[in-house]
This record gives sequence, structure tokens and C-alpha cells, in this order.
Amino acid sequence: QVIKCKAAVMWEINKPFSIEEVEVAPPKEQEVRIKIVATGICRSDDHVITGALVMPFPVILGHEAAGVVESVGKGVTSVKPGDKVIPLFVPQCGECSSCLNTKGNLCNKNDFGSAAGLMPDGTSRFTCKGKVIHHFVGTSTFTEYTVVHESAVAKIDPAAPLDKVCLIGCGFSTGYGAAVQTAKVDPGSTCAVFGLGGVGLSVVIGCKAAGASRIIAVDINSDKFAKAKELGATDCVNPKDFKKPIHEVLIEMTGQGVDYSFEVIGHTETMTAALASCQYNYGVSVIVGVPPAAHKITFDPMLLFTGRSWKGSVFGGWKSKDSVPKLVADYMKKKFVLDPLITHTLPLTKINEGFDLLRTGK
Repeated sequence: QVIKCKAAVMWEINKPFSIEEVEVAPPKEQEVRIKIVATGICRSDDHVITGALVMPFPVILGHEAAGVVESVGKGVTSVKPGDKVIPLFVPQCGECSSCLNTKGNLCNKNDFGSAAGLMPDGTSRFTCKGKVIHHFVGTSTFTEYTVVHESAVAKIDPAAPLDKVCLIGCGFSTGYGAAVQTAKVDPGSTCAVFGLGGVGLSVVIGCKAAGASRIIAVDINSDKFAKAKELGATDCVNPKDFKKPIHEVLIEMTGQGVDYSFEVIGHTETMTAALASCQYNYGVSVIVGVPPAAHKITFDPMLLFTGRSWKGSVFGGWKSKDSVPKLVADYMKKKFVLDPLITHTLPLTKINEGFDLLRTGK
């Protein structure tokens, strides 16, 4: 059956979301239709609205969510109706080179590179006012019902609170994994985290869990510092308080620079600043924020020649289908907290207010 439900549709670039009635087609072979219970707002969704991340319109955004399986298509074996699940914007097909390699997690079936905005078979499951609506990175969670491919959904503990573990669908896993999985932060090391949104704070949680002795939180919004300290930051630095470049400030604070730095904003200037602020020989800098389209980085190659490593991290380096259920289990065992990352809870109809809160740093 086609389901008619509410969704937040983005008709064109730089416009507000429009709450519409959409038709959600039944799942085809190897597909799963999910009733979305909770979804987070992420800066990556906003990047699509502003054009920094190029995707086809009209589109249903959203990629950080949790819900319940409503129905499954032919051949689906990993989930059944009634299961609690988290949709995965990084799928795990289990067959491509990245899935088969222990070092990789960005499955070839992802929809970042091509940005087709369609299901793997090249069609959409959404229509509104007679028009085809695009999917977003295989998830599209700003809707009461969505359809995903079986490789893009993970079954989780039925006791998990969906309004909290939805963060494991993107923000928390991305930040926490960048520290413990991509950088592999060592006990006793020094870390710098650029950007203290939900993902940046999750990097702080990861650095602390890994046993870092010093965690320097960097943001131009000092209102973010109290929460960063609560979650494990030992120092907080606002670049606006200094006349000199931030990497020089961090090198002065630490002697030789930090062991690990993380750029969790998505600006090219802060990416090079984070690289320059880590130790010249064995420092590791990780890009976590989505880089803006059409921007290029110019930097002194001597920064890398001396031995630094520059890495990228998508979804915290986790193999999604394998790791998400384990991360939910760890949350249930109280191995980490999620509640401090949740600042506001709004109904879907107030999604535009939610994005205003994101854009004003609240």
C-alpha cells in the first residue's frame, strides 16, 4: 500500500522547509519502509539548503534518525516489521572493496559521490503534488515514513529510547568514531577539537573515553564552552580572543602542537589550521566536517613532509550495519552519554525553527 503522510519537503535552494502530504511507495525488493520516530538536525542537511553540498531538488532531507520497520520488500532477511532500527546514510553492502577491507567503511553503494538522490534502482519512493521528490543519502528522515535499502538499515535493541539513540545515526557516531576509530587517540595524549556542535562534542567524548590527558576545545562561540567542559574538555579557546593565528596559540599552549586535531566545522581555513596545530612529526589531523563544494585548499606541503598525517573520517570510520547495534548496546550499558547532546525537542511541523536554532549556534 502507498502511505500518505507528512514530510518536510525542500522545494528549492535557500528556502524554508514546506510541510506537505507526500505519498510513500511500498518497499521494492531488498527495501525496507520505516516509520520514523525521532530525527536529529545536522549541519550536513543545512549544507544542502545553502548549496555547500550539491544535491538534486526537490528533496526530503534528514539522515540521523531512529524508527520502527513498517514493512519489508521481497528478499529482506535482516529486519522484519516491528523491529526498532536506525537508517544508515553510509550503507554496508558487505560485498564491495571498502566493505571487504578492514581499513575502510565508505561502502561503494553510498550516494555522496554521485548524489543521484534516488534509490539504488534509480527511482524514488516519494511523490508530492504529482512531482517526484528526491531521497537524501539513501535515508531521507524528515518524514513520517521513509524507504531505505536493506544495506542501509541496522536493527537495534528493542529497549533503546529512539529519541536518544537517533544520534547514533550520525552525529554521535561520527564524532566519537573520529577519535576512537579513525585517529585511534592514545591514553595520555593531547587533542584539539575545532567546532563544538553535536559532532564536535562527540569527538570530545571520544577523546576522553580514549584516555586523552588534555582536550582543547576551540570555537568562536564561547557559549559552547560550559557543555564542552562538562563532557571532558580541559581547556577552551576562542580564536577571536587572540591577535595571532589559532595554530600558533595551540602550539604555544602545548609546546610542540597537539598529538591529534579534529576539524568538525567544514571550513577549509580551519582544516589547514587544525593540520598546522598538530605535532610536526607524528601529529594526526582528522577532517570530520563536510567540505564545502568547489572550495580548494592551499597549504605548505612542508606541513606533511615532516611526518604529520592528514585523514578524513566519514561516519567515524565505523562499518555501519555491524557497528550501529553495538554502539546502541554500549549506550544501554551507559558506556557514554547522549542526553547532554540534545538541546531542544520539537515536532516535525516546527522543523524551520529547529534549523534557526542550528544556525544561531543554539
